[in-house]
Amino acid sequence: MTYGGVFDHEQLAKEIAELEKETLEAGFWNDKKHTEEVFSKLNDLKDTLMPWKDLISDIDNVDEILEAYADEEDDSIISEVEENVRNIESTFKELRLKTLLSGRFDSNDCFLSVHAGAGGTEACDWARMLMRMYLRWCERHDFKAEIIDLLEAEGGVKSVTMQIKGKYAYGYLQSEAGVHRLVRISPFDANKRRHTSFTSVYVSPVIEDSVEIDIDPQDLRIDTYRAGGAGGQHVNKTDSAVRITHLKTGIVVQCQNERSQHMNKALAMKILTSRLYEYYEEEQKKEHAQYAMEKKEISWGNQIRSYVFQPYTMVKDHRTEEQMGNIQAVMDGEIDSFIETYLKWNSEA
Repeated sequence: MTYGGVFDHEQLAKEIAELEKETLEAGFWNDKKHTEEVFSKLNDLKDTLMPWKDLISDIDNVDEILEAYADEEDDSIISEVEENVRNIESTFKELRLKTLLSGRFDSNDCFLSVHAGAGGTEACDWARMLMRMYLRWCERHDFKAEIIDLLEAEGGVKSVTMQIKGKYAYGYLQSEAGVHRLVRISPFDANKRRHTSFTSVYVSPVIEDSVEIDIDPQDLRIDTYRAGGAGGQHVNKTDSAVRITHLKTGIVVQCQNERSQHMNKALAMKILTSRLYEYYEEEQKKEHAQYAMEKKEISWGNQIRSYVFQPYTMVKDHRTEEQMGNIQAVMDGEIDSFIETYLKWNSEA
């Protein structure tokens, strides 16, 4: 079975067989690094293939039930079949979505940052709302979200960076990178006027140490400062927070979550590596495809999604035309339809 030209169960089975054969070869266990790489790849392939085989088995079981009780009008059997079919549809939808996640780092954890745009209190409140939306999405999918840097402001959040841990976290959330536009009657406006606010979202994969990104120390400016927020006396009395500026690209990352300056610097460098990878990938795409369609570009002022609270309620993705009228559900983390539609759209572009 194939979907979007990505999934081929026969090819996966062949690759698994070849890797299993390799593990039986003489001297295979002598190279520890190679052994770990082979088993890691083998496990990934099995994790991809086995759920599909289980799904096919579930479908066969339903067929057997239908054949065995074809002549009987038993409500309990009908209810059982209907429940099995619903489970099969749900599982198929989830597996089908994963066939679109074939990028190099799609299965990795990710860093997700939200930055309030111009607009003062209104924009900071919008950034806070988006932060909550992503945290709720993580809860729904049993992903772990850790806030590693938070800059609070009057009315909400100026910026926040989260590390999101879970299988395919980057693959799913890459759809969220770009500018998000809010239209509503501001709760901060005594005259009840309608306001428009913009907030940018950055998403980059957590990259393994084995992947090398060339970073010249001379291109870095490292500043330390006193962390804010909760944390006790240690946070308040030491300059443990770290901000790193990559001078060539202008990328700025910061971390204040860890207790020591050394730990914050290490994590900030990890975030910078992730962001630089995304930056260089985008630059390379521009060089090799200057004629690329505008919809592939993400830039400030070119919103990817609008959230309208008044005069009507609607969330619309401007890339895919996907939309939803239940805006409260979206703000509570129900963004799967936008993610799935984006992945299909992106695979066909």
